[in-house]
Amino acid sequence: MKKSKKSSFFIVAVIILVFSYLSIFGVATWKGDTKEIHIKGVNDIRWGIDIQGGVEAVFQPEKDATNITEEDMEKAEQIIKYRLSAKNITDAEVDRDNVNHQVIVRFPWQSGISDFDPVAQVQELGETAMLTFCEGSTQDNVILSGSADIASATSGVQDGTNYVVQLKLTESGKQKFAAATSRLASTQGTISIWLDQQMISNPKVNAAITNGEAIIEGGFDADSAKDLAEKINGGSLPFKISVDNSKLSVVTPTLGSQSLSVMLIAGLIAFGIIVLIMLFFYRLPGFVAVICLIGQISLIFACVSGFFPSFASFTLTIPGIAGIILSVGMGVDCNVIIAERIKEEVRAGKTIDGSVRSGYDRGISAVVDGNITVIIVSVILMGVFGPPSSIWAKLLSPLMFMFESSITGEIYSFGYTLLIGAIATLIIGVICSRFMLRGLASFKAFKKPGLFGGVKNGK
Repeated sequence: MKKSKKSSFFIVAVIILVFSYLSIFGVATWKGDTKEIHIKGVNDIRWGIDIQGGVEAVFQPEKDATNITEEDMEKAEQIIKYRLSAKNITDAEVDRDNVNHQVIVRFPWQSGISDFDPVAQVQELGETAMLTFCEGSTQDNVILSGSADIASATSGVQDGTNYVVQLKLTESGKQKFAAATSRLASTQGTISIWLDQQMISNPKVNAAITNGEAIIEGGFDADSAKDLAEKINGGSLPFKISVDNSKLSVVTPTLGSQSLSVMLIAGLIAFGIIVLIMLFFYRLPGFVAVICLIGQISLIFACVSGFFPSFASFTLTIPGIAGIILSVGMGVDCNVIIAERIKEEVRAGKTIDGSVRSGYDRGISAVVDGNITVIIVSVILMGVFGPPSSIWAKLLSPLMFMFESSITGEIYSFGYTLLIGAIATLIIGVICSRFMLRGLASFKAFKKPGLFGGVKNGK
């Protein structure tokens, strides 16, 4: 048992440090001039338009669009915002000009891609994405269309290798689809699936489908299946729009590339000062706290860069960086509270093991309460100012149904980094630090009150 406790420090510390190295530097190999990224690091973070600049584009109705209302322009603006958020572009600036019927969009460059094509990205944002199911191989007899019949779309894998788009239908869509497939199954007719004017699939109907679900197959890969699902969920624009490529322009970053380097240097200096303070005042608990802070910062970077395959990369903006800084402050506060409690127990004459145990028991409630409060605030920020399809927005829908949707990427980015920071504090700053400090305290060489903030003579 004692050996197990002693080894806990080394096991946890090695895991944290290895994870930190990977999340900061990533893993990549080169095949000639082609870089293949296996694990994303800090260099793969997508920086916001306020840091690295981006593209400005003007969307406007095509010439044949008539009777465009203010409500149409507002819907077009909201759909473009939604599509940007669905791509984790959280700091785009979207403005609407009702007089000239224009939607002006600014969004950041995509990091890590030297041949980034702004024209293709802009055109994709403006696609109408009207999905229809039609009887036969023409669009003459429409069975299902748009959000009235299609509730949601998600990308998935069928038979382990084939990427598909899975649809859930509304109640009206379910009834229409059941009636159509029941009728066509007897003749083995086909139902063609169209995205705007392009047929993407024309499957044969072998049996009636009555469960309100459908699958689109079309030779997709992971990215194309995801993109199609996003377009369907984003809805169709109220009119066809065009983009004037002559009006595409590069947006100069607010901070400039040199400012990012200055911020990095300032952050390293500040972290170095924190390390010295923690070691000077809290000694061994301070040493453990430093390892935990490295792990907490690394976990935030990992969740932003796309280190975890299940989490898409996230645009990091200036407010997002503010969230990271605030999270580091919370992490320091967590360690200070616990270290102070341990110091008090040592000075009260308790044994080292007893002091560590009592210090965590006394300090844990304050740390947990503070971080749970931050998590609640972060979830509210992400639910109110993020895309309506996000899990946070759905959680808050019973409370927010009376308010209009407001997709504000800067606040969403701040809430995201703040949320990850609070979770990292609870996982690494509390649980991992406890394992490490109890492991160190079990070594005879470290059973000295002076190493835990007590008086050196042990009295």
